[in-house]
Amino acid sequence: MAYRLHADDLTLRYAECTISHNLSVSVVDGSFTVIVGPNACGKSTLLRALSRLLPPMSGRVVLDGQDIGALPAREVARRLALLPQSSSAPDGIRVADLVGRGRYPHQSFLRQWSKADEAAVDGAMQATRITALADRLVDELSGGQRQRVWISMVLAQETDILLLDEPTTYLDIAHQLELMDLLADLNRQGRTIIAVLHDLNQACRYATHLIAMRDGAVMAEGRPEEIVTERLIEDVFGVPSIIIPDPVSGTPMMVPKGRSVDEGRLQPFSSCAYDAPLAAEN
Repeated sequence: MAYRLHADDLTLRYAECTISHNLSVSVVDGSFTVIVGPNACGKSTLLRALSRLLPPMSGRVVLDGQDIGALPAREVARRLALLPQSSSAPDGIRVADLVGRGRYPHQSFLRQWSKADEAAVDGAMQATRITALADRLVDELSGGQRQRVWISMVLAQETDILLLDEPTTYLDIAHQLELMDLLADLNRQGRTIIAVLHDLNQACRYATHLIAMRDGAVMAEGRPEEIVTERLIEDVFGVPSIIIPDPVSGTPMMVPKGRSVDEGRLQPFSSCAYDAPLAAEN
């Protein structure tokens, strides 16, 4: 099977700290792929490598049959868009202007701002329900509002592949579900979505393909209903749990056991064995 985006035998490192070694991942075309795992296990690092932000020490990331590192940055930005875990906007910039920066890959000396750009920006702001904020300064907004502005900028880029690192950060539960429904709609329309999520149950509900990571390696991947088991949850997260069907979607839902009913004390939980620097991944 041919994949538009895949990683072959990656070694990923920050300074002298190796995060992953011989890591290979293929993103299923047209999938809603969600990467899950404990803190500091390499989820965001993998996303950065797939988006060309982090060059691998060895191995390669391939986009449309070409080494992504050899492609011009503007060309990559026309094919895939990244929402990083944290972003900062220039001081004094308006919401509409920041969202408009998503159109940068489509601009050139011969092609300036057009009606198509205007329509893309308007559509992205409508999709994230921030149209009323268009003239507000970004630094005046709440954390949740700013996150929706950044998501809108990524949507305005109009790429076939979207990579999102913890896109529900700062969003309340209503806006989390609204965003996840929007991403699911975009996926049904043909876009490939790759997202890092902390909420395993949310991941199981929306993902068509799940990648579970620990210690910089892929522990399991496949459809959530095929791979999510009590054993996998304990192996990946160190959490004893019970897996039951989600009463709404029927997908696997993890219920942590937490305090032992018999012993009346907390179960000993373990964290990710890899103690990565916070700079590498939250």
